[in-house]
Amino acid sequence: MAERTAASLETATPLSAPPRAGAPALAPETKPKSSLAAAMEHIAPTRDERLFLVLSIFIGVISGLLVVAFRIAIEWIQLLAMGSSPHAGQLRLLFVPGIAGLVVAALVVWFFPAARGSGVNQTKAALYIYDGYISFRTVIGKFITAALAIGGGHSLGPEDPSLQIGAGVASIVARNLRLSRRRLRMFAPIGAAAGLAAAFNAPISAILFVIEEVIGSWSAAVLGSLVLAAISSVVVVRGFLGAEPMFRIPSITVKDPRELMAYAVLGVIGGLLAPVFAIILGYLRPRLRAMPRWTQFVQPAVAGLMVGAIGYFGFPQVMGVGYDIIDQAMHGQFVWQMLLALTLLKLLATTFSFSSGTPGGMFAPTLFIGAMLGGAVGAFEKHFFPHLTGTIGAYSLVGMGVLFAGFLRAPLTSVFMVLEVSGNYSIILPLILANTLSFLLSRTLQPVGIFEIFTQQDGLDLPSMEEQREEAALHIEDALRPVAVPVARGSDTLSAVAEVLARGGARACLVQLIDGSWYPMSAEELATASATLAPETPVQRALKSDRAPLLFPDMPLDSALHYFPRWPLLPILNRASRETLEGMLTLDDVLHRYRAGE
Repeated sequence: MAERTAASLETATPLSAPPRAGAPALAPETKPKSSLAAAMEHIAPTRDERLFLVLSIFIGVISGLLVVAFRIAIEWIQLLAMGSSPHAGQLRLLFVPGIAGLVVAALVVWFFPAARGSGVNQTKAALYIYDGYISFRTVIGKFITAALAIGGGHSLGPEDPSLQIGAGVASIVARNLRLSRRRLRMFAPIGAAAGLAAAFNAPISAILFVIEEVIGSWSAAVLGSLVLAAISSVVVVRGFLGAEPMFRIPSITVKDPRELMAYAVLGVIGGLLAPVFAIILGYLRPRLRAMPRWTQFVQPAVAGLMVGAIGYFGFPQVMGVGYDIIDQAMHGQFVWQMLLALTLLKLLATTFSFSSGTPGGMFAPTLFIGAMLGGAVGAFEKHFFPHLTGTIGAYSLVGMGVLFAGFLRAPLTSVFMVLEVSGNYSIILPLILANTLSFLLSRTLQPVGIFEIFTQQDGLDLPSMEEQREEAALHIEDALRPVAVPVARGSDTLSAVAEVLARGGARACLVQLIDGSWYPMSAEELATASATLAPETPVQRALKSDRAPLLFPDMPLDSALHYFPRWPLLPILNRASRETLEGMLTLDDVLHRYRAGE
């Protein structure tokens, strides 16, 4: 009897290949109610997670209030310092940015050293290096110095500082509640999303940017908190400042396919300009930082004088945030030569301001440059190709997304940001086309994104979200190999299985149980069972209660690693039929695949 069983066992070994996909799918098993209830209890949010969600709303409200105050402070400082209608030739345009630079430099050097820069990399550093810690002093310093710099005419924006202010609010709340280190790290990106959403009045864009550039990935709990924080902050902002989109243009209809070619040209031009912008910033910024320390007191002032000179001698539009100038460009108030000049001068003014270490963001200048570039391309094409139906406003909107995608390397954010700030969804087709071309071309010409350039210059080792997105993850199928061990049935006897293992010199076998599941059994486990049970005992009775994990070829390769301390090998199953083996996996197979590279 044992010989017949052994013979049937040998014929079942996959040395004569086990059945592959193609068998009809088994009817799904009905889980006992108790198991389903246990699973639901495991999935349902815990008390801490519910508290986490409530705190996300609170952080969103506080961040929204701070951002409203921040924007009002910028507008009041700008009104007091620059006047209600600044124009070329006013001496205040020449001197106010320099004076603001001196004041800001003194504050940064003496009181708020962590307020330098835009705020994006500082928030990432807080998340990955300092366990989410952002001090109250940094929040206050960022608020004061960025408001003074932007209101004083420096070519910077409020969005990036708002992101850091929101992250700082979240860090302060988490620390005062004495949350764990893991929770503290999770709060920083939630506050960042709240601050950025309030600054842009655009919750979807803020959530996407934080996922794309700050955390790189998300879970259901993190996504829920991001959404609640962003929406809460936007509700607060809209309660104070209104719910209207930032820019308004008429809906467009692309009737002529050649119109898409015009937008594609804009995408290519933006993809060429974005690396130039990054290279100039990447060249000037470290050289200014390497200068003697005393020059940090005058660098923002000199940058302010240079920006002021641009405004004094004919182009005050480049000073400050410039959203009103973007709106004018969208409504055709500039000729294409003027728009092109503003594109180049804004790029220079932003380079001066940002490289000097003046606190302020890159988002608004990027949108400004992109809008002027798009308007210039649109006005040029309308002048020389009047049969094209696109409006200058449409080209300006697409241009904003084009430079955002190419320079800041956030392609998804660039699309939704333009849609949210304009409320115009008819622009989506040319927007996606142009943004994609800009992103791909910019990445080809300048492989390292601007935030990674700043990270390297600052001597930090922060994860590059763009590089992570481009990594080709290994899957189980990349290390999978055919089943090379005996395959037994649960009804086979211990003696028959032991005989086949001994004959083939195998150190393990795969046992298929009556219910179709699999159990990898080592030779040592079989020997222990044989010493305590009768030889005619079915092998299924000798198995432990646990079963091999359900693994499929398309799953990430690293998901199998933590099973090897328990199992000598792992069966890889077919998703359509769990009784069908696709192959097997051992720890050596995984390690060999990682050593071999991609």
